[in-house]
Amino acid sequence: MSLFEKGAVTGVGETAYMRGTDRTPLSLQLEASLNAIADAGLSPRDIDGVIPYGTSAVAEDFVTNFGIPDLRFSATTPMGGASPVAAIQCAIAAINAGICNHVLLSLGRTGYSGGRIGTRVTQMPQFHVVGEFEMPSGAIAPAQLYAAMARRHMELYGTTSRQLAEIAVSTRHNATLNGNATMKQPITPEDHQASRMISDPLRLLDCSLESDGGAAVVISSAERARDMRKPPVVVMGIAEGHPDSPSAITQRPDMTRLGLAKAAPKAFAMAGVTHDDIDVAEIYDCFTYIVLCQLEDVGFCQKGEGGPFVASGAIRLDGKLPINTHGGLLSQAHMAGMNHVVELVRQLRGEAGAAQVREAAIGLVTGYGDMGDGTIAIMRRA
Repeated sequence: MSLFEKGAVTGVGETAYMRGTDRTPLSLQLEASLNAIADAGLSPRDIDGVIPYGTSAVAEDFVTNFGIPDLRFSATTPMGGASPVAAIQCAIAAINAGICNHVLLSLGRTGYSGGRIGTRVTQMPQFHVVGEFEMPSGAIAPAQLYAAMARRHMELYGTTSRQLAEIAVSTRHNATLNGNATMKQPITPEDHQASRMISDPLRLLDCSLESDGGAAVVISSAERARDMRKPPVVVMGIAEGHPDSPSAITQRPDMTRLGLAKAAPKAFAMAGVTHDDIDVAEIYDCFTYIVLCQLEDVGFCQKGEGGPFVASGAIRLDGKLPINTHGGLLSQAHMAGMNHVVELVRQLRGEAGAAQVREAAIGLVTGYGDMGDGTIAIMRRA
């Protein structure tokens, strides 16, 4: 069964992103959800499906707070940063099955105020499996886990920290154009190289932010999307993939290949487009290296050529493939990638302000799960 153009994004919403709040993740999630529902021109009572992120909310929270009279579908997609795009696939599948018409995907986080990642990791089921191979060597935080992947890429292909700096610098430039970004001070490659080492070879400016805030998206059936408040952003192709030996990074036959390498060909085949058709891309950026690796696994360049590709300026706002036009997790906020979905929709609507990519008609968004899961959605403007 193909999900080609069977669903569309009809509403997006965010809170202000911040570093410090006394609000709960549920409160932030509900605010972002109301903004997305209003953006779609709907009432909260029109929502008949919900897919909340993580454990900060359950279906009953939305029934209770929004007065939803007939919630017909609820689910979770526990894949870390791959969850929002996986939730789009889940929502469209449920809609196409005739179960519901409008599915709310919501996310709220207090990653800055509610405790640092090292503490939260121990509570995430997908990280329990690192105990056999990674933890005995002292690797528990994501930067430590993914540093080995980055170092392997450097040893195999000659990738350099200076090339990773291009990703951090270009993403920060885009954040300076975004009124709802938390990091607006421009940085240079020299700033990147001078930032302290977190887990060799990953420096501070290779790492995403800890953030507080919320983001949400409404997915509707293609038929109903035609009559809604704003032109729909149609999902052309979507897929998820899981890496070989998904539970242990260091035990994989190829540490530089993510689950996205399996998902991307399926999404492009479903969408019926080529890489040259992509005008803008929102690439999950928990770390600069993960961006580089995904660019290769999606097929924008060959494996091992990611360093020269980003160093060429291709990913800048005026480059061949503008990426993370909102500032991404590196400089806007860490919303586990839901803000990437929001930004792609705004780009394809022509609502991205100073960072708008000229004549953006087709774009894609990726997600990256905590142990290498990959998701991708290709969308077009109506």
